[in-house]
Amino acid sequence: MLEALSAKFDGIVKRLRGHGILTEATVTEALKEVRLALLEADVNFTIVKEFIERVRVKAIGQDVLHSLTPGHQVVKIVWDELRALMGLQQAGLALSAMPPTIMMMVGLQGAGKTTTCGKLARHFKSNGKRVLLVAADPRRPAAVEQLVTLGAQLDVPVYRAESPGADAVSLCVEGVARGRAQGFDVVILDTGGRLHIDDDLMNELVAIRAKTAPQEVLLVADAMIGQDAVTMAGQFDRQVGLTGVILTKVEGDARGGAVLSIKAVTGKPIKFLGTGEKLDALEPFHPDRMASRILGMGDVLSLIEKAQETVDRDQAEVMARKLRENTLTLEDFREQLRQVNKMGSLEKVLEMLPGGQRLKDAVGEAKAEREMARTAAIIDSMTLRERRDHTLLNGSRRKRVAVGSGTTVQDVNRLLKQYLEARKMMKMLAGQGGRQKFARSMRMLS
Repeated sequence: MLEALSAKFDGIVKRLRGHGILTEATVTEALKEVRLALLEADVNFTIVKEFIERVRVKAIGQDVLHSLTPGHQVVKIVWDELRALMGLQQAGLALSAMPPTIMMMVGLQGAGKTTTCGKLARHFKSNGKRVLLVAADPRRPAAVEQLVTLGAQLDVPVYRAESPGADAVSLCVEGVARGRAQGFDVVILDTGGRLHIDDDLMNELVAIRAKTAPQEVLLVADAMIGQDAVTMAGQFDRQVGLTGVILTKVEGDARGGAVLSIKAVTGKPIKFLGTGEKLDALEPFHPDRMASRILGMGDVLSLIEKAQETVDRDQAEVMARKLRENTLTLEDFREQLRQVNKMGSLEKVLEMLPGGQRLKDAVGEAKAEREMARTAAIIDSMTLRERRDHTLLNGSRRKRVAVGSGTTVQDVNRLLKQYLEARKMMKMLAGQGGRQKFARSMRMLS
């Protein structure tokens, strides 16, 4: 996500922090690089110009240039302005005081609107809400069938037309009435899309909005089309009236033009990011966290939230006790790998760590993924007793494990060495001052 932009900013940040003394000329040179990085990221030219000027005015002040840490001060200013550009604070969803909350989803074909409806349904259901999906695109049977399939996967009901040729506006009105009568908390309208914006589409959406009075009208837009997504958001907002935007396919967007421009150009906040095809690949958008990711500072809060979603609480407490008592086994080691895999790809996890982009560049994501798979295969080839007591693994047993996992004895030896080093580190962290030592090591990465 935004790899190209983040890599450029990471280099700029390192150079700024490396200066013991900053001059106005040094700041001006750095801002030229920032300007170029934003333009290459397909950020609107006017926005870039205004952004650079705001940073320049704040960065060349005497309080900054003569401070003890001028480089860090300038980085903080850039972070503040990036956050402001994207909306300062997270924009939550508006919920109705009298259920159901009506969510109207709009957008063009191919942006992932129907899949996003499924992701939103999963989001609400995981928070204890009863959700009804409405297939409001009767002209595209494939879209209706896709929504029905998603509903079946999520165990969420789908309201659809009973006969062909149904009217989309009537469908939405009936769907909302069904949701209200049957006590649903949320009704999500998957409205029709087109390959391009036309009068028929807009008139239909305007009529649906007028008849259903939704709390949210969310545009689903493809982040990879950059400024075209920003332009489209402006058109939908002028004609239909948006309350927010959900950007999809962000995992493939190395530049970030839409993420950085939409709020500044349209005034409408980004509410969610679609980060993959799976139904759990939907992240609430936090401007401050995204600014930190762009500057290579990581996003530890999102990582913690992701871990809380995937890690069993009781299991985590057992693991914490084992760490304190230094009784972590290879079986536990394997379970930790499973938990990391539940959190998504290694790339996503690294993006959330301070200095994660540099780690990814240095190690290589593909190599790291292969290493994790090899580690899992080696541990899976051990007996239960061996996983629980690594001292049983003598020479002959290590040969058997290597053959069973399709690896070498050297690979098995390397894993055991890593495991013992990990135990040693965990013991140190569990001891007095361990958290402070860990915090210091994380700061060294950023």
